[in-house]
Amino acid sequence: MSKRPRSRALRSLDFGLINAEYRRIRRRLELALLALILIVAVGVIGYTVIGSGEYSLIDTLYMTIITLTTVGFGEIIDLSADPAGRIFTIVLLIGGMGIFAYTMLTLATFVIEGHVRHIFARRQMLRRIARMENHYIICGDSVVLWYITEELMKTGRRVVLVAPTQSFLDESAERLGDVPGIVGDPTDDHVLLGAELLLAAGIVFCMENDKDNMLGVLTARRLASDVRIIASTELPETIAKLKAAGADSVVSPSYIGGLRMASELIRPAAVTFLDQMLRVGGGSLRVEELVVPADSPRIGQTISAIGVERESAVLLALSRRGAREPEFKPDPGTALEAGMTLIVMSDVEGRTRIEERLRT
Repeated sequence: MSKRPRSRALRSLDFGLINAEYRRIRRRLELALLALILIVAVGVIGYTVIGSGEYSLIDTLYMTIITLTTVGFGEIIDLSADPAGRIFTIVLLIGGMGIFAYTMLTLATFVIEGHVRHIFARRQMLRRIARMENHYIICGDSVVLWYITEELMKTGRRVVLVAPTQSFLDESAERLGDVPGIVGDPTDDHVLLGAELLLAAGIVFCMENDKDNMLGVLTARRLASDVRIIASTELPETIAKLKAAGADSVVSPSYIGGLRMASELIRPAAVTFLDQMLRVGGGSLRVEELVVPADSPRIGQTISAIGVERESAVLLALSRRGAREPEFKPDPGTALEAGMTLIVMSDVEGRTRIEERLRT
């Protein structure tokens, strides 16, 4: 089975669930409005009979509405000498007030809480995710997710968030802006496949609980054998376990933070230089990896043919397939090979143009 049909089948299931929820909500509204219309009709007909046809439709409708809403305005139809009319009014009031209140509450709930809007937003989000390929999936419920996503967005990567709760996803949207996201268990097959794991370039697990990261790595590796998986942990003894479960790399935020603090303490000038370098051009200057595709028409040509220097980029090193050590400051006359990785320092636009040249 190919990746695309399987992914589409899962999206069809998601749309089916959303449509079912929409139909359920519409059914509730229809029943409430139908009950309200019926009770109003009963009131209008009843007051028409009580008034012996002497009152207009507007008068009987007005009498019905002020009775159901209990607003207490003056009666148009005089019931002071009509016991049957008063009994009808009491029955209408008792039976209709609940229906009227339920209908108004149902309408207010969907308007105020945004149920219908939320459903359509979810449909639009699924369609947006459905168009993604070579994106990055970030799964988590910690602030680490925000920093990862911000970096990926700054460098022009497409991102899909997977959060276990709607509240955390909403909080992430407030901080990060318009980022596609799914609410669900990041260790669940259906959730990961719904985020287009089979078409993703990589996935990160940064859950607060290491057990969740472990299970997420196992699930992702079982579903997609070739996707790059990164996991976070706070416990050194968990690193080997996560790698055994299928993680390509494991990062400890506390360990990295400790190294940074030590660097700030003993080599502040070097740290300041690196920070300023990353802020050049709006903070988009990065050390990037560019892999020569196996079908690139540039294979056999020299590195200078792709015009790295024309992008104000710096070629730092290259790594040949199977090589253990990278070649630093390679000769621009070096021939390009399939699978070769070029390590350059460039901004987002420059990296994109060099990638396009490698493909054309």
